[in-house]
Amino acid sequence: MFSRRIERLSESLTMAITALAKELKAQGKDVLSFSAGEPDFDTPEAIKKAAIEAIESGFTKYTAVDGIPELKEAIIGKLKRDNGLEYTPDQVIVSNGAKQSLFNLTQVLIDEGDEVIIPSPYWVTYPELVKYAGGRPVIIPTDESTGFKITPAQLRNAITEKTKLLILTTPSNPTGAVYSKEELEALAKVLEGTDVMVASDEMYEKLVYGDVRFTSTASISEDMCQRTITINGLSKSAAMTGWRFGYLAAADRELVKAMKKLQSQSTSNINSITQKAAIPGLDGTIDADIEMMRRQFEQRRDRAVEMLNAIDGISVLSPDGAFYLFVNHSAVMRDSMQFAKELLEKKGVAVVPGVGFGAEGYFRFSFATDLASIEEGIKRIEEFVATK
Repeated sequence: MFSRRIERLSESLTMAITALAKELKAQGKDVLSFSAGEPDFDTPEAIKKAAIEAIESGFTKYTAVDGIPELKEAIIGKLKRDNGLEYTPDQVIVSNGAKQSLFNLTQVLIDEGDEVIIPSPYWVTYPELVKYAGGRPVIIPTDESTGFKITPAQLRNAITEKTKLLILTTPSNPTGAVYSKEELEALAKVLEGTDVMVASDEMYEKLVYGDVRFTSTASISEDMCQRTITINGLSKSAAMTGWRFGYLAAADRELVKAMKKLQSQSTSNINSITQKAAIPGLDGTIDADIEMMRRQFEQRRDRAVEMLNAIDGISVLSPDGAFYLFVNHSAVMRDSMQFAKELLEKKGVAVVPGVGFGAEGYFRFSFATDLASIEEGIKRIEEFVATK
């Protein structure tokens, strides 16, 4: 009855767990959810003010499919200022969140049988989009010994004549791993002389901790700039998840033009009000708000890592970025789905099973919530583990 494309697709596990937790909470059950990748902070005032001004001025009509000129200029300015990258308006497209940017990219770039290299653990959506496009995900497993980052040798061994794309995420969802400039340079050397494109998901770039410094993949070299599609947005750094704003920048103008064509026949432009609101999120206006959130995330990370590593049977690496902990529970129970199910049923704590990210024996714990909830949630996890 249904198309083969949709039959290949699986539901997002993170969205499913989050929905279940909300449903149980609505039923009056005591549930603490650490499943959603959503900051608990309110959207900064400057962004809300820009949205209100857009509404009051009547800026509520269709816009250009790929974004209004002043928004694209703000994106271009941000990429130059923060990342050392130079683009023109025809190299940028605005979409309904970074997820649509990725969808557009895979639909335009991937044909039946094309291979796409995806490091594991991965964001749940990556392999699903590749399969939907008819491609074949080629998974490179990583573990704690490399800080959940692929090595040049692994990348070299995964490339074949069918390889079309490498999806790289820095900082990573779900592990928080951040590739250093030197690590990116080493991967770039492997790609030289190949036709492999790189999709660099940099959604969490503003959320890095300690002495870690973020490096944009396209900034590594001219060769990497030409082959890299940079994907970003404001959902995480500016607490704008519900606003649905993402963007993509690429040196290949024909690639961007093709994605614009696809978007023109699917969603057209993103909503006009969000476009106006996003400008202060990109031009430096809310830098102090972002830094406030980053500092609080770092405090929460430190406390959560300390508490989790004090529990016998589980362990976690302290992430360099994003707002997730990827917790190893394999000494307690190998089956991550069973672990998450029992934890939710018995202790009212919702986490996302590692199997959804391609790594069994782990769960993802979001610390994008208040410290009191984090401490209570981890105490319940400790009680649960003690019964095993």
